[in-house]
Amino acid sequence: MTIEHLNNLLQQVQKVRVGIIGDFCVDIYWLADMTKSELSKETPHFPLPVMEERVSPGAAGNVAANLAALKPASLHCIGLKGTDWRGALLEEALAKKGVDASLISCPERWTSAYCKPLRKGISETIYEDPRLDFLSPAAPSKETEEQILLLLDHLSSSMDVLAVADQFENGIITAAIRDKLSDLAQQGLKIIVDSRYHIASYRNMILKPNESECAAACGTASPFSSEENARELAIKCHATVIETLGEKGSIITDGNYLRSVPAVEISGNLDICGAGDTFLSAFTLAVGTGCNLLRCAEFASLASAVTIQKIGETGTASAEEIRALFCNKW
Repeated sequence: MTIEHLNNLLQQVQKVRVGIIGDFCVDIYWLADMTKSELSKETPHFPLPVMEERVSPGAAGNVAANLAALKPASLHCIGLKGTDWRGALLEEALAKKGVDASLISCPERWTSAYCKPLRKGISETIYEDPRLDFLSPAAPSKETEEQILLLLDHLSSSMDVLAVADQFENGIITAAIRDKLSDLAQQGLKIIVDSRYHIASYRNMILKPNESECAAACGTASPFSSEENARELAIKCHATVIETLGEKGSIITDGNYLRSVPAVEISGNLDICGAGDTFLSAFTLAVGTGCNLLRCAEFASLASAVTIQKIGETGTASAEEIRALFCNKW
């Protein structure tokens, strides 16, 4: 890729009408200063005095934030929230990232959230306690499922490309919604899927598993046969597979041809949390421009290389940041 290729792609991305359907979540960080903790008079514990609270969109919410950072022509979000306080936090966090998301409100569910207690003491070291996860114990109701199907029908003609962020066991993507996505793909809608548990259940789409997800989908004990796994998944699902390999880059295959795309080499302190979301969003928008898949993967690798340098946050990659990184590396 040359700088001319990159600049043209960044311009074309702004003409793309993109959608995201997936498991929207809110990430909540609570930073406790243990130097201010005093032994409780009621219990034999030192409480965590929270001195700072940070909130950001997570899961599909982070994908949406990354999509918005590249300023597409339009962004349509299909997701769920509860009627709890976390739902209000989620929509507020999305709005701060430039995402206008009118999520479907579900009184029978709670808003998915990852709550992360952090502690600091006298030193600069920050220690993370076990995360508190709010994940729905049940799949969406039939009424909610019908709303989602109707919304997909309504919005499909307004999108050039659709990203699917299927992260939770009881998330937004039910079997009926997966079938609907397959129908839309057969009708010509470009769909790129990232699914933690069900990647092998999607047909006729572009699938974006990581090594472990691809290995699990193929029933392989380890991810070390990445190329064979990717080919097998592509053939099984009548799909194109782009398997992400972390610092080893990615591979693209339709079951026959196979191409490798190297990662962008980055040194120093890195934080890979959310890198997959950035890759999915950038790759999706590039696919929406009609660009060839190798160029799409190169673009997504650049975007991911921006965000892994943002320590302590999932982060997004803007056009300016991607261009600056490219010019610095080449």
